Amino acid sequence: MGPQHPSTHGVLRFELCLKGETVKYIIPHCGYIHRGIEKMCEKITYQQIIHLTDRFDYLSAHMNNEAVCLAVENALEVEVPERVKYIRTILAELNRIASHQLWWCAFGMDLGALTTFFYGLRDREYILDIFEESFGSRLLHSFNYPGGLMHDIHPDFQKKVKEFIKYFRKKLPEYDQLLTGNIIFQQRAIGMGYMSKEDAISYGVTGPSGRGSGFKCDVRKHHPYSAYSKVDFKEILYTEGDTFARYKARIDEMWESMNIIEQLIDNIPAGDFTAKMKPIIKLPVGDYFQRVETARGELGCYIVSDGNKNPLRVKFRTPNFSNLFVINKIASGNKIADLVAISGSLDLVIPDIDR
Repeated sequence: MGPQHPSTHGVLRFELCLKGETVKYIIPHCGYIHRGIEKMCEKITYQQIIHLTDRFDYLSAHMNNEAVCLAVENALEVEVPERVKYIRTILAELNRIASHQLWWCAFGMDLGALTTFFYGLRDREYILDIFEESFGSRLLHSFNYPGGLMHDIHPDFQKKVKEFIKYFRKKLPEYDQLLTGNIIFQQRAIGMGYMSKEDAISYGVTGPSGRGSGFKCDVRKHHPYSAYSKVDFKEILYTEGDTFARYKARIDEMWESMNIIEQLIDNIPAGDFTAKMKPIIKLPVGDYFQRVETARGELGCYIVSDGNKNPLRVKFRTPNFSNLFVINKIASGNKIADLVAISGSLDLVIPDIDR
């Protein structure tokens, strides 16, 4: 199944052992992209690394950038201005909503609900327009920069974000009306692809996929960074552990992201959009690690520095790599058609798996 199957969303290939249409065993094959981002990072500066991190989970580009920035800033003991923390958090939550919107519309389409694709893309355009106006690109941002931001936000940024929140609060209930309560969808999702809390922890399944099994793993809550310590929000947890629980977790997270943005958008402090940094960044000799919560789970950035302007070694702990390999555990014994629903509920972005 794959690597060009429409329901594997990219260059993922599942090697399936079948008995009739029943899946007996699944071997995921990953790594058809072969960019070697971690190796390339050893030859470039810390500022240049930002532009590579956009690429591995292109739907969490802002959050990927932030992981590297925070790792570098912590290593240099640089405190960024409060304005930067607020803007980074707002943009991260917009990025999370846009990612969940695309997942929802594609997940519905995988199961035959083509209308979801138009609804999801319709609403996502509002966020992409804000991104384009703010930093000139819609998908790959490179707006975060060690020490702060590339430049200040657009004068209309706050106005446009508030307009979007007002709009999407009315549109998100349509998602439930169209798909969540649909009996055909529920029959394909409820009780399907069960993942226990122990399995989620054992395989390192994080993000909404892990929280759908009751695994408390939200980095924003347990290891706050940027402005997350200043806002009140819930860690969305479901204990059913099935495809429907993972679906509900993402729907609820879009509500929570809007709550977070509303607490910050009118309170962005005045001031600089970047701290004073040397043009050539050299980290002190040592090991540095920073984690952030992307739309798919925990992203870790591990840097080993020997004191030069480029890192000696970089390792990214990407959420999709761990989330993918639980597929055999939770999907074996089901039909091939159910594998489409189960893998879709993990919200895989394949370049994030590339080693």
